[in-house]
Amino acid sequence: MIHDAQLDYYGKRLATCSSDGTIHIFEINGKQQKFVETLKEHSGPVWQISWAHPKFGSVLASCSYDGTVLIWKETAGSGFSVIKKHDKHQASVNAIAWAPHELGPVLLCGSSDGKISLLTFTEEGVWDAQIIRNAHATGVNAVSWAPVIAAGAFSQPGATQKASLVKQFASGGCDQNIKIWAYSEDKKSYDVIKVLEGHGDWVRDVAYAPNIGLPRTYLASCSQDKNVYIWTQDAPVAKGTGSGAASVAEWSRTQLSSTPFPDVVWRVSWSMSGNVLAVSCGDNKITLWKENLKGEWERISEINENGQRA
Repeated sequence: MIHDAQLDYYGKRLATCSSDGTIHIFEINGKQQKFVETLKEHSGPVWQISWAHPKFGSVLASCSYDGTVLIWKETAGSGFSVIKKHDKHQASVNAIAWAPHELGPVLLCGSSDGKISLLTFTEEGVWDAQIIRNAHATGVNAVSWAPVIAAGAFSQPGATQKASLVKQFASGGCDQNIKIWAYSEDKKSYDVIKVLEGHGDWVRDVAYAPNIGLPRTYLASCSQDKNVYIWTQDAPVAKGTGSGAASVAEWSRTQLSSTPFPDVVWRVSWSMSGNVLAVSCGDNKITLWKENLKGEWERISEINENGQRA
């Protein structure tokens, strides 16, 4: 069974991972695909894969039921080889995500042992691992980085030049909660700044929508409870001129569909523009959703297991 498929930054390489512990690499040319290589280093099912930004080279990360995260790098003439084995987790590593390239080569990992780890390639040329213990007491199922451009960054002239990069991510766990984490410059670590409650079973996936400076942040979540929620937070509003302070808006929750989905919802994924949400359900169907001008979410398409539009 294939658990994940990811195109690289340029859409020229496709990586897939599966239950047999292998990763397959394909070259994509238009509608044609050419098999390139099989990567075999994991000893259990591989749940997710993630391509790094090309500024760091041809680098791929993978996470597995075997409790490890492997980072692969391609070299000319010899294909992909493992350059780092991250084995600090004591259970299945279920989710990985590279940080936006502006934050450097940082890989976020979530595990069934309840921990989140951040793997960073430092300027000294070594891998540093920061472990967040008890992130979700009963296990972490999903992680997603927030856009580095703050919501509303384009609303004021010159604001983008002054604003610092956003260093935040979200995680979803078996405790039915979604947690928002932010980097503390004082502590040099990530701390929880908000817990989003609402799901009635395990949170299976979380996904921040890409943000081009619009005045609202979107976060999608899906769960074992067959529901998908859209969480939104408006950009901070300045309290007064010269005060330098701004009030932080609360998160609000919207149910994507008026009725629960037919089965467990496993994955949610945004389009590059951030305005279309794809929902992958246990009934082998993918539905596409878009927000209308009234702020309501409408299903605009459905794709069955044969790749055909319903």
